[in-house]
Amino acid sequence: MKKVLLLFFIGLFSNCFSQKTKQDSIIEKYTKKCAYQFHYLSQGWEDCINEGIKADSTIAIFWHHKALPLWKTRKYELALKSYDKAVKYDRKEYLGRRGFLKSIFLKNYTEALKDFDASIKEFGDGIQNDHSYDFYRSLCYLQLNDFDKALKLMQTEIDKIKKQSGEDWVSPLCYFYTGIIYYEKRDYKRAVEELDRALKLYPNFSDAEYYKALNLYKINNDFRTYLESARLAKKDYDKGLTFKEGDSPYEKYPYEVNWYMINLDD
Repeated sequence: MKKVLLLFFIGLFSNCFSQKTKQDSIIEKYTKKCAYQFHYLSQGWEDCINEGIKADSTIAIFWHHKALPLWKTRKYELALKSYDKAVKYDRKEYLGRRGFLKSIFLKNYTEALKDFDASIKEFGDGIQNDHSYDFYRSLCYLQLNDFDKALKLMQTEIDKIKKQSGEDWVSPLCYFYTGIIYYEKRDYKRAVEELDRALKLYPNFSDAEYYKALNLYKINNDFRTYLESARLAKKDYDKGLTFKEGDSPYEKYPYEVNWYMINLDD
C-alpha cells in the first residue's frame, strides 16, 4: 500500500512539474520573445498576449498583461474582467494587486477593502507600489469618510515602517494623508504638524503646501496669507512638485489638488 501511494505521489509530482515546465515555455514564448518587444499600449503587445491566451488560457500572467493597457486607457470594465481571471488562476499573486487597482483606478473603495482583507487573511500583508496594504486600506476608509479607521491604519503603516526600516523610510504621503485625515476631523493644528512632516521629507510638495495653507486659514482666518501661500503652492505644482507615485501620471490620488477648481484671484 505504501509503495502504491509513493508511486502515486511521484506520478502526481512529475505531472505537475511537466505542466509547469510547459507553461513556463509558453510564457517565455509570448512575453519575453513577443509582447516585451513592444510597448504595452501597442497593438503588438495585445496580439502577443492574445496568442498566449489561446495557447493556455489558465496562465494568470497573460490576463494580468491583457488588463494592463486597459487600466492605463481607462477601459475599467474590460480591465477588471481580465484581471478577475488573473486572480482566478493565481489568487496569491494577484488578489492584493486587484485591491490596489480597485482603490486607485476604479475608485471602488468598498470592493477594494474586500480584496485587501481577503488577501491579508489568506496570505498575509503585502506591498503594492512601495506601500503596504494598510496604506491603501487607510485611503479607502478616508474616501468612505470613516476617518477614525483611516487614521488608525495610517498610523499602523507609519509605525510599521519605523520599526522595520527607520523613520527616514516613511513615505511623505503617509504624513500627508495623516494631515488630511486630521483636517477632515477638524483638528487643524495637528493637521499642520503632520503636513510639516511631509514637507520635511518632500520639500515644496505642492499638495501638502496647499493643504497647510488651508488649515492655517481655518486657524487664523487670514485670507490674504492663505491666498499668497496657495499661489506659491501652485508655482511648485507647475514645477512638477506634486504626486510622484508610479501610477499618478495616469490616475488622480485622493486629495490630489485640482487646481482648476481653486480660485487664486483676489
